[in-house]
This record gives sequence, structure tokens and C-alpha cells, in this order.
Amino acid sequence: AILAQVVGSRTRECPPNLPIVCSQSLSGKMAQAAGFKVCVVGGAGGIGQPLSLLMAMDPLVSELCVYDLTLAMVPAAGVAADLSHINSRAKVSAYAFDKDDKAIDKAEECLTGCHLVLVPAGVPRKPGQDRKDLLGINAGIAKNIVEACAKFCPDAVIGLIVNPVNSVVPAMCEMWKKKGLNPAKICGVTSLDILRAN
Repeated sequence: AILAQVVGSRTRECPPNLPIVCSQSLSGKMAQAAGFKVCVVGGAGGIGQPLSLLMAMDPLVSELCVYDLTLAMVPAAGVAADLSHINSRAKVSAYAFDKDDKAIDKAEECLTGCHLVLVPAGVPRKPGQDRKDLLGINAGIAKNIVEACAKFCPDAVIGLIVNPVNSVVPAMCEMWKKKGLNPAKICGVTSLDILRAN
């Protein structure tokens, strides 16, 4: 759904750097578009792996970056290698960074030119943990990534899957606004929470 949003907005804007094969028809349906670069930050995690698989299988995605920490249980390079065997047009690359690395210093190649950055990153809430403590940790993780996106892919749509999403997203939107960027490009992804609630 987020990629469809990106496709729709990109087709209407028709920027010269986006390889549009066919433009949006008068009825509002997309005929065909190609060439989207997507990055999944936390792509080797429990949510990131299936999300990376979905992105690799999407015919609109021509380049997929799987980004995770070197301490991930499954290496980003392993996830990318598995995804590269799928019969799809997406070129899959892996990027692994140390826990203390700043994305703004290390992730230029990974993020430059991204149209969509999905962020299933952060730590899960531990039993008995206060939401304020969780926010302190996960907002720091999100800030690290969103700052790098502001520098390297300021026109991308950023989908945050970082809890507590109802607090992290507004905080990142404020930071985005201070950089003179459109805060409507940052959204919270809550599909998993909704599925669990049902």
C-alpha cells in the first residue's frame, strides 16, 4: 500500500529522475511504472525479512537494500543472498553497520536515491517496561535513521514500524519539518498491530 502511494504521487509529479514507463491514466489507475529503489532498515529482523521478501517480489521495485546491524542474528548479507535467488527484477544489496555507527556517516550509498524507506527497527517492549523508557530507546534509533534519510533521500516516503509508533512518528515529523522537509512523507505503519488486534 505504501509503495502504491509512492507510485501514485510520483506519477502525478513526474520528476525527471524517475523512470516512468507509462503515466497514470485519467481514471486514476496506474498502467505500469518501474524503477523504484526501496530500503528496509532492520531488514534482517523478524519483521524485516518478510517485508524485504515482499519488496523483492514487487514488480515496481528495481533495487532493494537490506540494511541491518552486524549484531543481527541473521546477517543482512544472508537475507540479501536468499532474496537474490528469487525470480524478480529487483537487484538486492546488503548493508551492515555496527551498533555505534551513525547512519548519516555510513549509509550514504544505501539510502541515496531511495523512493521508499521502511524501518522495522527498534527494540521490542520488555515485560514491565515503561513506555517512556521504550520511547527513549526507539526514538533514538529512529532519529539516527531519519536524519540520514533527510540528508540522502529527502524526497522518499519513510514508513516507520517503530514502537511506540504513536509517539515516534510525530517526533520524527517535527525533526523533518525543522529541516525544511515535508512531514507528510513520514508515516507510521500499524498493519501488524491491527492484524494482531483482530
